[in-house]
Amino acid sequence: MEQRIKAFPEVEKVFARIGTAAVATDPMPPNIADSFVILKPRSQWPNPNKPRDELIAEIQAAVEQLPGNNYEFTQPIEMRFNELISGVRADLGIKVFGDDLDQLLTAANAVLKVVESVDGAADARVEQVTGLPMLSVHPKRMALSRYGLTVDNLQDLVAAGVGGENAGLIYEGDRRFQLVVRLPEVIRRDVDSLADLPVPLPGGDYVPLSEVAGLELAPAPNQISRENGKRRVVVTANVRDRDLGGFVEEIKGRVRQEVDLPAGYWLDYGGTFEQLESASQRLAIVVPVTLAIIIALLVMAFRSLKDALIIFSGVPLALTGGVLLLWLRDMPLSISAGVGFIALSGVAVLNGLVMVAFIRDLWHNQGDLVSAVVEGALIRLRPVLMTALVASLGFVPMALNTGTGAEVQRPLATVVIGGIISSTLLTLFVLPILYTLLHRQDEKV
Repeated sequence: MEQRIKAFPEVEKVFARIGTAAVATDPMPPNIADSFVILKPRSQWPNPNKPRDELIAEIQAAVEQLPGNNYEFTQPIEMRFNELISGVRADLGIKVFGDDLDQLLTAANAVLKVVESVDGAADARVEQVTGLPMLSVHPKRMALSRYGLTVDNLQDLVAAGVGGENAGLIYEGDRRFQLVVRLPEVIRRDVDSLADLPVPLPGGDYVPLSEVAGLELAPAPNQISRENGKRRVVVTANVRDRDLGGFVEEIKGRVRQEVDLPAGYWLDYGGTFEQLESASQRLAIVVPVTLAIIIALLVMAFRSLKDALIIFSGVPLALTGGVLLLWLRDMPLSISAGVGFIALSGVAVLNGLVMVAFIRDLWHNQGDLVSAVVEGALIRLRPVLMTALVASLGFVPMALNTGTGAEVQRPLATVVIGGIISSTLLTLFVLPILYTLLHRQDEKV
């Protein structure tokens, strides 16, 4: 797999980490490896503008041709945060809880079938819980009782012969080593040879192990995971080319309709979307409070609710432009885009404030509303355009970024650029008209 990934011209080197360190801060079973793909600088790529998602798709198509493995693509910090949030490494983890492992695996495979059929699902898989060859020793209780043996005697003999038993310590200077007694490796791996293992009887005689127990080499559970005292199997999936919130909602609805869980079994959803939900709840509070504070400050500055609302009218059109550009670029509405809307509201209000304050001063000095509006709009054209161009052009590199942090920068910059374009049009054309219409009656008075 490493050789196949290394063949990509964008890849500098590949290495894998397998196993668990002495201080097990990241315990993993032996069938899981973290493969790190170190990329070259973009200037050395054949196509420096190639999106990261496209490169991941190409690598995924190459490695999936190798049989016997499951893959999920992520980044180290993203993976650690996913593990801290929900205990899984992917964007979405669907945990199936219950008692019977076979039933858990059946339910997990049914959930996996639903997840794979949903648009945007990538790297969907069920964690490996079966397929570990294991030697099972089944005691023949009637034969044990005839020979005067107990199950404990049988278990101790097999455990010592196959697994080994500590017989003491060997000291070499300040080092010490455990002395372990067990059968030779050739016998331990040969089920037929183990069947002839002599079992001592209380009277001093021996019988072969096959006389008092049945030996079977069959697949057994590879791992048994528990959470909150219950067994669980996890279905994981990453999300690509789609918004995470809508993806999770669609999966929840389809799983409720298509997956029938027995009594005593239930599902729990975890992953990055939990952060999305908590951030959305915070934004549902922060955004209205921010807009209310803006209106309050405008009323305090102009001592007029009418003028404050005229300036604040730039916010809805600015938000419309941000949403429209997101749609044109086929980008989902993410949390970073929501933060961009908050910043955009400030810029839109600033431009309206510059325009209305100047028109208001001209009107009070000249006494003619229409001429004040026309003259104020023409004189303030340059400052408004300068403010808009500085803010929008400054975000262009972020909007076109394809490197590190692009998934955060691009939605935010896209929202700000689209909103500034639409709010500038409002400030230059719609806002003067609104001011004239709403204050025409005041001029007559």
